[in-house]
Amino acid sequence: MTEYVRQLLKGERALWKCRGARITDCVFEDGESPLKEGGDLEIEGCLFRWKYPLWYCSNVHVSDSTWFEMARAGVWYTKDMTVENCLIQAPKNFRRCSGLTLSGVTFTNAAETLWSCRDLKLRNVTAKGDYFAMNCEKADVDGLTLDGNYSFDGAKDVTISNSTLITKDAFWNSENVTVRDSFISGEYLGWNSKNLTLIDCTIESLQGMCYIDGLRMINCKVINTTLAFEYSQAEAELTTRIDSVFNPAGGHISAPAIGELILEKDEIDPAKTQIDCPDIERSSDRPEWKRD
Repeated sequence: MTEYVRQLLKGERALWKCRGARITDCVFEDGESPLKEGGDLEIEGCLFRWKYPLWYCSNVHVSDSTWFEMARAGVWYTKDMTVENCLIQAPKNFRRCSGLTLSGVTFTNAAETLWSCRDLKLRNVTAKGDYFAMNCEKADVDGLTLDGNYSFDGAKDVTISNSTLITKDAFWNSENVTVRDSFISGEYLGWNSKNLTLIDCTIESLQGMCYIDGLRMINCKVINTTLAFEYSQAEAELTTRIDSVFNPAGGHISAPAIGELILEKDEIDPAKTQIDCPDIERSSDRPEWKRD
């Protein structure tokens, strides 16, 4: 195995098509695509300072390394890659990758990151940025801390557990997503999705869980959550009071209390939804913005 130790590497494609190499404590300075089309790489303690460092690569392990702000679009079209204990400042990282594992990774600018990746595993990842993980497929996520809107748009076959998601418009257009033991705060949660399951979660959302085909909520808490379930087919088991429920399309909703239940007979058939609640504080046939 070829070894590169404590080298300053400059220029475009500095180690182009590098294969079977151990790269330790090196700095990839100015120059695009330094490791393009590489394979069987062990990278440790390295600094990536310029664009596109790992495109079209395979079988790569990176640990204790840093992508600086200009190392944009750092890893695209790469397969079978593990990244551990790394700091990534650059946006648009990891696109159209497969067989990707991230563990102990911090993204300080995760805008447009993890787009269209398949067979993805995240463990104890922290990220700040919008449009995180759009159109990803077959993702297993545990211990994600995310601050960024529009996350997981169009994602399919995703499981998330033990996570904190501060994210407006999460899971839009998604399919087969399950979230467990997590906290989610954000407006318009889950719109236009199919088969969204929330288990033992705490939710805070304005107009959340609407326009969903196949929503399941099991043993979930809701706080400051209003105008929920509009046009959704929902099986929702809530353990706390919900502020308002608006025009569910069908299914079963149970909660210890509902602040306001709004059912418009000219918009939905109220008989299609079973409401199991001992304390409905107010019932209305139209929302506030339609009242005189």
